[in-house]
Amino acid sequence: MSIQVETKDCTSISDAELAEMADLCAEREPRFDIGFLSKQREEWVLVTRAREGSKLRGYSFSTLERIGGTPSLLIGLAAVDRTSRAETVLRAIMGDKFRRALLAFPDEDVLVGTRLLGPEGFRAFAGLTDVVPGPDHKATGEERAWGRRLAKRFGADGRIDDRTFVVSGDGNEAGGFDFASPKAQPDAVTAGFFASVEVGSGGRLVTFGWAMAEDLAAGKLGGH
Repeated sequence: MSIQVETKDCTSISDAELAEMADLCAEREPRFDIGFLSKQREEWVLVTRAREGSKLRGYSFSTLERIGGTPSLLIGLAAVDRTSRAETVLRAIMGDKFRRALLAFPDEDVLVGTRLLGPEGFRAFAGLTDVVPGPDHKATGEERAWGRRLAKRFGADGRIDDRTFVVSGDGNEAGGFDFASPKAQPDAVTAGFFASVEVGSGGRLVTFGWAMAEDLAAGKLGGH
């Protein structure tokens, strides 16, 4: 059965829909509950949901905005059901986001940023350029500055190590990109980025990359 994706304004999400989204990870970490998701509804602009038939398989909260003039796609929170089709769901969700980024920012490179909970989350950045942090890559001053800007935008101002891009938790619930797949086998270097990430206390890894204008226009990213 194919994966169907729908994106709409967060203001139109009903409490029943929030409850369905909360159920997706109710039995495992990070356990985004309905109260927390209700706050995300207020903080972000768009919600994307992926279904397989009548079953919800994944969702995300995001916004398209400019940060200091730079076109940006920010994913505040995302969760994908941990099934054998998790990668298909991920591609469908990201494909829809890239299509919307192209419409919002035609002929422009777009910064894509989020907070990852684990190394498999890097799959969301497949096809992007200059993904940070990256293996054997020492972040430039501008990339470190982007890390700080994104941490501030995600409500973690002053809690990021701009050399490792690790955000320390403050004990409160935190959003982030929750993705894991039985088919995803992260390498040791990528897994090492998370060595000091304390997910349980709200620790995350700020991650970003660039969706190049020509790749967006050619439909090379996400679900294409």
